[in-house]
Amino acid sequence: MYICPFNHLSSHNNTIMAKPILFFVVLILISLIICSSSATNYIVGDSSGWDISTDLDTWLVGKKFMIGDVLVFQYSSVHSVSEVTKENFAGCNTSNVLDSSKNGNTNFTLTKPGDRYFVCGNRLHCLGGMKLRVNVENVNGAAAGSPAPAPSPEGGASFSPSSKSKNPSFVPNFALSNIHVGLDSMVLVILGFLFFAFSLV
Repeated sequence: MYICPFNHLSSHNNTIMAKPILFFVVLILISLIICSSSATNYIVGDSSGWDISTDLDTWLVGKKFMIGDVLVFQYSSVHSVSEVTKENFAGCNTSNVLDSSKNGNTNFTLTKPGDRYFVCGNRLHCLGGMKLRVNVENVNGAAAGSPAPAPSPEGGASFSPSSKSKNPSFVPNFALSNIHVGLDSMVLVILGFLFFAFSLV
C-alpha cells in the first residue's frame, strides 16, 4: 500500500487556511455583540410597570439614558402613554400630544439628546404622579441639559410630582443597577466557545 508523503502537507495547509477564516468569524461575532449591547431596553417602572402606584422618581435613580435606548411602557387597559412637550408636561395637558398609545405595551426609542416627557393619557393619573421626564445624554456621555424639577401646574393646585415614598432617601438596590444577565451570559458562552475552538486548531 502506497502512502503519499505529502498528505500531511495538505491537512497542514487546510489548518493554516482555517485559522484566518476562524479569526474573521470571531471578529464578526464580537462586532455583533458590541453593537447589540450598545442600546438598552428599559421597562418603565420595572415589574410594577407604567402604573399610578409606581414610584417613577425612584425608578429613575441610577439610570443613564443614551441615544438608541428604548423605553418600554407596560400598562393595563385603564392607562395609556403620551409623549408631550415640556409645557404640557408641567400642567398634565393631554389634549395636544406628540405621540400616544393605549395598546398596553408601547416602545419609545430615544433618538436624540435632550429631555423627553411622558404622561398618562388620563389627566387625573398624570396629576397623581404618573408622568416621566427622561434626560437623554449625548454619545460622549455629557448630559444634554441639566435635570430640573418639574414645575407645579398653574391655578394654585398643591400638586408635587416628587417621590411618592414616605422615605425618599431609601432606594432599593435593584433600582441602582442595570443588569444585562442574558447578554453577559451570551458573551461568556461565545468567548468560551472561541477559546475552545482556538485550542483545537
